[in-house]
Amino acid sequence: MSRFIVKKVAVLGAGVMGAQIAAHLVNVKVPVVLFDLPAKEGPKNGIVTKAVEGLKKLKPSPLGVADDAVLIQQANYEEHMDLLTGCDLIIEAIAERMDWKLDLYKKIAPFVAPHAILASNTSGLSITKLSEALPEEMKHRFCGIHFFNPPRYMALVELINTPTTDAKYLDMLEGFVTSTLGKGVVHAKDSPNFIANRVGIAGMLATMKEVENYGLTFDVVDDLTGKKLGRASSGTFRTADVVGLDTMAHVIKTLQDTLSVETDPFYDSFATPAVLKKLLELGNLGQKTKAGFFKKVGRDVLRFDLDSEEYVAGGEKADEVYARMLKKPAAERLKLLRNAEGKQGQFLWAILRNSFHYAAIHLATIADNARDVDFCMRWGFGMQQGPFELWQEAGWLEVAKMVQEDIAAGKALCKAPLPQWVFEGPVAERGGVHQPEGSFNPTTGQFVAPRRLPVYARQHFPESVLGANAASAATAGKTVFEDESIRLWTLDGAILIASIKTKMHAIGPGVVEGLLQGQALAEKDYQGLVIWSPDDMFSAGADLQAMLPAFMIGGAAAVSGAEEEMQQAMLTLRYSNVPVISAVRGLALGGGCELAVYSSRRVVAMESYIGLVEVGVGLVPGAGGLTYIARRAAENMALSTSKDLLPFLTEGFTGAAMAKVGTSALESRKLGYLLDSDVVVPHKDELLFVAINEAKALFAGGYRAPHKRLFPVAGRSGIATITAQLVNMRDGGFISAHDFHIARLIAEVVCGGQVDAGTLVSEEYCMAMERKAFGSLLNHPKTQERIMGMMSTGKPVRN
Repeated sequence: MSRFIVKKVAVLGAGVMGAQIAAHLVNVKVPVVLFDLPAKEGPKNGIVTKAVEGLKKLKPSPLGVADDAVLIQQANYEEHMDLLTGCDLIIEAIAERMDWKLDLYKKIAPFVAPHAILASNTSGLSITKLSEALPEEMKHRFCGIHFFNPPRYMALVELINTPTTDAKYLDMLEGFVTSTLGKGVVHAKDSPNFIANRVGIAGMLATMKEVENYGLTFDVVDDLTGKKLGRASSGTFRTADVVGLDTMAHVIKTLQDTLSVETDPFYDSFATPAVLKKLLELGNLGQKTKAGFFKKVGRDVLRFDLDSEEYVAGGEKADEVYARMLKKPAAERLKLLRNAEGKQGQFLWAILRNSFHYAAIHLATIADNARDVDFCMRWGFGMQQGPFELWQEAGWLEVAKMVQEDIAAGKALCKAPLPQWVFEGPVAERGGVHQPEGSFNPTTGQFVAPRRLPVYARQHFPESVLGANAASAATAGKTVFEDESIRLWTLDGAILIASIKTKMHAIGPGVVEGLLQGQALAEKDYQGLVIWSPDDMFSAGADLQAMLPAFMIGGAAAVSGAEEEMQQAMLTLRYSNVPVISAVRGLALGGGCELAVYSSRRVVAMESYIGLVEVGVGLVPGAGGLTYIARRAAENMALSTSKDLLPFLTEGFTGAAMAKVGTSALESRKLGYLLDSDVVVPHKDELLFVAINEAKALFAGGYRAPHKRLFPVAGRSGIATITAQLVNMRDGGFISAHDFHIARLIAEVVCGGQVDAGTLVSEEYCMAMERKAFGSLLNHPKTQERIMGMMSTGKPVRN
């Protein structure tokens, strides 16, 4: 496999990026030492200490669990240089000053181990120029490694080699970054700002220029250039605020300093926009200073007005007609926008035309192939499609002609014509840059296949580009059974896979029936069952809409039967004679969480969000979630010397009563929804591979279902203690009367009802209590208000 053993990593520079890279290394269990300059006053590690403390306060959190900040070893260049000798990878992430970086390299060179890789996290400085400061014996182990902010959440990492970089080390690093760090790797050429920032920042500058041309406001532009356009929901200017206007200004300056009209025909459009200059002058740097293009005051979001240099009322939305246009098929959409009479439509066409123009002109100098450009824009800038994918989908030659006509008419940002390869040769003949055999390289005139390192064998369905005709998980393998709710299929004949197909993978009667069928088939003919779906949703929970007709006709009693079927299905999965693996990615809420905890084992993507959230719709978990909490508390107590059950119940009760959701797989483990034996997978595309192998390993190890055991409960004394705390919360105004009522019912179930402390009960006993509580709440007017509010608005009602 293309990987190398990384026992420890050093990160040089405890700034915004360096500290967050260190945090992500901790997330994936890689020991890390974080360096910075010695503090001039106080403890020498003061700068690093401040940075590490700051990680705990950042939102979104760079750490899977905030308490893990303590695992970052702190160091400074004066006292701890010898720590570098024990590091296999050294990532330099200091300020973007060539002279500072070169000076640091000279200082650390004597301490770098002879096998270690040194990589710079520069966002755009020349990697080749940086390598010149290194001794000859280190140059072949040096490269660029460009993470995107925030590094925990952004998928993209660009790797940049120099003429002297040994490909072996680059391959080793790619394997580590892909599988261990969970990132999408793209190889970029050593050109200014590499691929993503070169195309992305040029696109943002072009957008700002067109904003001036068409006289649009920032809030309208963000509404147009966010989700409606298939891009990050933050749009253009909110994204700039999140990135940091000083950071953006630095990237722009790199373009200005390292390019010219001769090397980039779009150079004239790289001038720093007047509004950005003014915001920098005012010290309004975006999110980090709580003011940039936008400023939040209370609940209001204000926008900056350049003329008055004040923040004015914001929130203006785009004309709805353009939202409808943007839902049309690609070819129709682009033609409608190009021919639009309104400024907003003309603006949208202009920024898309500029993106096609820029990407085509620079493809040969910044990337090995068009796929890398599209991946960079998807993984680094949150686009659903890269520029080449959209162009190809809309009709390659038709769009090319429209762009070229605008260039000839002087409407484009520069006069440079589209390259000849756009109109002549294999791309024009085959209708685009992406083909089944690979993506176009204009330098060689060939279509380049995706990289084939051993690490990619762990991805059964890797991300692909439009036109590549990659295998789809929806049709791959051999289908054993399929209906509108579920697909049962196998890739290898050994493991059965269950893929839920319903909207948001909601668990209704069809899904329950399909899972039971899958479990029965797996016991009969396979080594195990893996529950997995190929998108960012494990399951959002029980299908309330499917329950409503039964409730309307037969009341809560009619729903109780369906609920009992779900509970029995959970027990069937738990006591299956072959392993049942839940491969969790994204949301696993309510019934989705219950499905996961009743599986034999969980294999979970790092970015998974797991929790029992039923109180949001005025209900209690009803498919075994509260029973799980009660049972796990008893099991955990049995492993300790304590005989007091209540402390072991606290986390689970609080999680269910407060609808706590783990904001990472690591936090979900802390909340009790994952066990220490469960596997956390950093890369989402490796999830199925790991889950299948986990099922096979359990089967090969002679897997047997756990014994059905009675377990002790906290009883009436536990209920009384919890109720006393809830009374204080209600009387203090922290929870409503209905919240109190729901939490009291949760306490009843997890404590086993009005019995003596230590009474032994069964799972079925607790599940019957769940059903009773669930049914009583369904009949409650305030719960009905919450359910209808959620179904009509998608937002919880607090009553």
